Formats: sequence, structure tokens, C-alpha cells
Amino acid sequence: MTQIIERDSMQYDVVIIGAGVAGLSAAIRLKQIAAEQQRDISVCILEKGSEVGAHILAGAVFDPIALNELLPNWREMNAPLTRSVTEDQVLFLTQDSEFKLPFTPPSFQNHGNYIVSLGVLCKWLAEQAENLGVEIYAGFAGAQLLYHADGSLKGVATGDVGIGKDGQPTDNFQAGMELHAQQTIFAEGARGSLSKQIIQQFALDRDCQPQTYGLGIKEIWEVQPEKSQAGLVVHSVGYPLDMKTYGGGFAYHFDGNKVAVGFVVGLDYQNPYLSPFEEFQRWKLHPSIRATLEGGRRIAYGARALVEGGLQSLPHLAFAGGVLVGDAAGFLNVPRIKGAHTAMKSAMLAAQAVFPMLVQHDGELPEQNLIAQDYETLFEHSWLYDELHEVRNIRPSFKWGLLPAMAYTGLEQYVLKGRGFWTLKHHGTDSGSLKKVAYCQPIDYPKPDGTITFDRLSSVFLANVAHEENQPSHLQLRHPRLAIDVNYQEYASPETRYCPAGVYEIVHENGAPRLQINATNCVHCKTCDIKDPTQNIIWTCPEGGGGANYSEM
Repeated sequence: MTQIIERDSMQYDVVIIGAGVAGLSAAIRLKQIAAEQQRDISVCILEKGSEVGAHILAGAVFDPIALNELLPNWREMNAPLTRSVTEDQVLFLTQDSEFKLPFTPPSFQNHGNYIVSLGVLCKWLAEQAENLGVEIYAGFAGAQLLYHADGSLKGVATGDVGIGKDGQPTDNFQAGMELHAQQTIFAEGARGSLSKQIIQQFALDRDCQPQTYGLGIKEIWEVQPEKSQAGLVVHSVGYPLDMKTYGGGFAYHFDGNKVAVGFVVGLDYQNPYLSPFEEFQRWKLHPSIRATLEGGRRIAYGARALVEGGLQSLPHLAFAGGVLVGDAAGFLNVPRIKGAHTAMKSAMLAAQAVFPMLVQHDGELPEQNLIAQDYETLFEHSWLYDELHEVRNIRPSFKWGLLPAMAYTGLEQYVLKGRGFWTLKHHGTDSGSLKKVAYCQPIDYPKPDGTITFDRLSSVFLANVAHEENQPSHLQLRHPRLAIDVNYQEYASPETRYCPAGVYEIVHENGAPRLQINATNCVHCKTCDIKDPTQNIIWTCPEGGGGANYSEM
């Protein structure tokens, strides 16, 4: 007999899932509008990380355009934007040499931008939100969607705590809390577990192209003082990726002799033997990159999927009872590799559309929730739409290969500027792009040297990953046999390579292969949920507070 769990409930006008830049910006803007309208509204943010910023990972070069609108006096408020960009470099790498572009393409021009820790920026935004009366609950994951009888969204429930590996309550069991709201704003970032369900439930992707993603892997290095060039921003394309695989590297020099280095691989890659983590390690060995890192020390590591579909992959943004904002919808500007300012603007537009939906009530919320219809209209008349429309064809052009795509990108950025009457289609789905091993060549990756390159387990240690071990695995298989009958037999278990945290490994028992899932290693990058060729792996939220703690990444 199924046990019915009694949950307490709390009521808010707006519940926001995720305390990233999008969720915090939505909360701040809602409170600002309420103050302008002389109304009192209740706003709550749920954050699955142990603290605000714990799960935030980005490059990050930050464009302050949206922050200028949200908090115009941010400088006087001591916002953590202190290192402005002083120089841009774009490199084309071959195996042993580099070609420095004599000009900087428009998408890589960062005059007026800042090198930041996005996690630190989120902590500062959280302070501003709380000063306005927003309630923020870190360490509480939104785990279940709640609906009204008419099918509109009622709110969410947080995850139960104290469920053992056997699925039964332990002595530490505590039931989750139901949070009911007139409007729920989903700001979970790329491939959010609840956002994914919402998109499916309301068929929000019925009119758009399939979403596509990249995997970004990042390290923080403390380098020798003479190699530090605070304010320098370097981007690279080419080596070590082949000419058919989208991606590239970056090195951002900020204060304190620290450099953020990272590598992005488009998850539409075809060779199942490819490992984004190992490609990143190879990239660091290139003479142009190694020269900066030699003599330094690695102090932090992390990985996160980023959404790359652009304008043509945006789902419908509003549904009965809620909206999608930021990377949960897909607002990243891919050619610029920037999503913070676009996430903030989308959230501000959502707040503007959501506020009129909030009816005044006397203790009881409505029995059905409305659709914030104006959200998409506001978006289509904003600079955010113009920015994404102008670059919509650049990412899908890379399905032709690196060199043709670079030529087309030049045409778009210098001549067309998005004015073409066409909109290119993406390759299809990332999960459907892998070829079977029979048609691919293995890739021979060098062993880590422990100085410049490293293995995944030592890297996960630097991500400060912590999970409650006595809980059901949050990484679930729809059909366990597919992991061997299809993934192992036909694709050589690509999950053992695309995961940047060593979660998946093949072990042999009595001569037979078995997929072992080391869920406690998971850094919540969501790559497995995206790339698995059979879509057999489902990422769900572990107990709130689990995962990485990126601190100042």
C-alpha cells in the first residue's frame, strides 16, 4: 500500500525556483513594481544549493546592460564588479602553433564588460532581494510540481529529507513543504529538472526547434605574478577539437594573480569516444595556454551544461500559473558566450508580465492560475529579442564544419547582422547526434601529468562536492538493461566519457559488464540527462543542499 505523506503548505504570491541571476532579478523587479504600485506582495525563492551561489558556474565576462536597468546605482551599492576588461584576444589554434586574429569579431568585443565571479554576484543580488523583503530558502530543492483541478500550476513541493537508499523513511525523515503561488517562476538554469517537466506538460516546445546544449568545464588557477594580466580576455577556437565539433577555450585574467580557464564542447558532437573533460586537458597543454599555467596551481574546478539553441529553440515562455526565465528557457547569446545579462533581462520582463496577474486576496489564493500572456509580447519588443535575433544563425551554421561556419559568421556579423530572411535549423537533438562505435575511431588521450592536466576524481574534490550518501540515487535509469544492451554494445558506454565527474563507470562482475553509478560524485552539470543516446538517464534533484559548492567560481 502506498504511503500518503502529509505535507504542510505555505502560500506566496510568487514562488521562484532558483537563486541565480535570473531568479534574483525577477524577485527584485517584482518588489520594485510592488513598491511603485504601493502594494504588498509575498515572494519566495527556493535554491537547491547549500547557499546562494553554491551551484553557480560561469566564465564569466559580464555585460552590465541589464544590471544598469535593474539597479542603476549598483556602483554606489558596492556590487562585485571591479575588474573591467582591458584587452581582447581571439586565437585560432593548431596542434603546435597559434594564429592571433588581427581584429576582434563583434561577438568577442568586451569593452565596458567585467570579469566576475557569477556566484559572488548572486550573493550580492540576494542581499538586495532580501533587503526588499524577498524570502530566500537555500538548501531546499523544488522536487515536485503541484496542479489545480483545472490543470493550471498550483506551485511546487520541496523534496523529502531522510529517505534511505531503500526508499524508506529513516529516523531523520522530514516531509517536504508545499509552496502554493499565484505564479511560479522557473529560473533553474539549463535543463532544469522541473522546467523540463513543465515544458512537456504544457507542450511549450510545440513550435520551436529542438534545444541544443554545450558542456562548459572550468578551472581557477593562481598563476605566477609575472604571467598575470588582470583584465585580459582570451578566446580560442580550433585545436584540440576536430573540424566538425563545435567548441573552444577561454582564459580570463582577474585580480589576485588568478585566471579562469575553461573549455566548451557542443553536445552535438558525433564521436562517442570523445571526452569533453579530456579535450579540456589537452587544450591546456597547447603552448599558448601552458605558458600561462606553468608554475601556477589549480585551486578550483567545476562543470555545467549551457543552453545553445538560441532564438529558434525558445519554447513558449508562459503557461497557466507560471513562466520560464533565463537558461531554463534558453536565453543564452551563444556567439558572445554570455547568458547572465540576457537571463536578467528575461526575468525583469517576466516580472513585469507576472505582476498584473497577482490578484489581491484575503488569505486564500485563487483556485486556478492565469497565463502571463504579455511576457512573450514584452520580450519581442525588447533589446533582448533584437540581440538574439541578430545572432540566431551563427550557432546552427557550425553543423557545416568549423571553417565554413567561421566564414558564414563573418558574413553575419559584418554584413547581414541578422537581417537575412532565413533562420537556419539546428542539427537535431544532441542525444541523437552520436554515431555508433563501428563508424568511429577511438581517441588516444594522454595520461594526466598532475601539474597541468589532471584526472576527474581529483578535479571533483576541488568542486567541494557533498551529498547525503544514504539516499536513493538521483540519477535514474528508465530501463537498466539499455545501459549494456545499447550504450555499452553500440556506443562503448559514452556516459563514462561525457560525464566530467566520473559518475559513470563500467565494472565487470563474473565476466559480465555492469554500469556503476557513483551518484555522490555528481556536480549537477546535467550532461547525462542531455547526451545519453537512448535518453535512458534521468537527472532528478537529490536532497537539498547536495552537490558542488563553487564558492567564488
